[in-house]
Amino acid sequence: MSGQSYSVFNALVDIIASPGTALDEVKSHTSWLWWPLLISLLLAAGLFYYYYHWVDFPWLVEETIRQIPAESRAESADAVRNFMNPTTTMWASIGGVVLGTLVIYLIQATYFHLVNKITTGAEISFGQWFSFTNWTAFVGIFSTLISFAVMFTAESNMVAAESLDVTSLNALLVHAAPGDPWFRLASATRLISIWTLVLMSMGYARWTGASMLKSSIIATLPTVAILGTWAALV
Repeated sequence: MSGQSYSVFNALVDIIASPGTALDEVKSHTSWLWWPLLISLLLAAGLFYYYYHWVDFPWLVEETIRQIPAESRAESADAVRNFMNPTTTMWASIGGVVLGTLVIYLIQATYFHLVNKITTGAEISFGQWFSFTNWTAFVGIFSTLISFAVMFTAESNMVAAESLDVTSLNALLVHAAPGDPWFRLASATRLISIWTLVLMSMGYARWTGASMLKSSIIATLPTVAILGTWAALV
């Protein structure tokens, strides 16, 4: 399906079911980027809104304090209790995910734009690369939907936000407790991220004509560098 018969709604389905087709089509439809961006942000905002109305908040406050290193826990406890309340924490989380997502997408778009100019010279604008980052990250909505499902099926409402994503490396393999050195890194490494990297590799190859090997190296290099540095510091 292509041409006038192909719509943004087809692309939203195909980025999951037939990613090659979707990536080919969205290249020439930069304005479509608002759909995956808004859907992703609205779902993420909805997740935090629901979570902070659902979670046992007094328990969450004490759990947050428990994760503070023992040497500074006592002096920080009162500040945490005074700062944390459902409304403030909810809006701070929503604002953080919206701003953080936009910043990450802009950085990724800048990276692909510059690397393309250096390595292939294909005529692809910055706006197209920004669209590219939005579309390849769209599969992240499955992580959000899974988190909703975890809350809907949980036996209690004493669940930390990090435990909502059962596709993380921590949930699947590491099982580090909050406060353990590997907890944050393992919780931030998710299976969905691998899906996104595969789409980025495929998309870069299709958009620029670079080999799949070269495209995979370019797409995965920043993530490997960040996680590798983080692991070394841990």
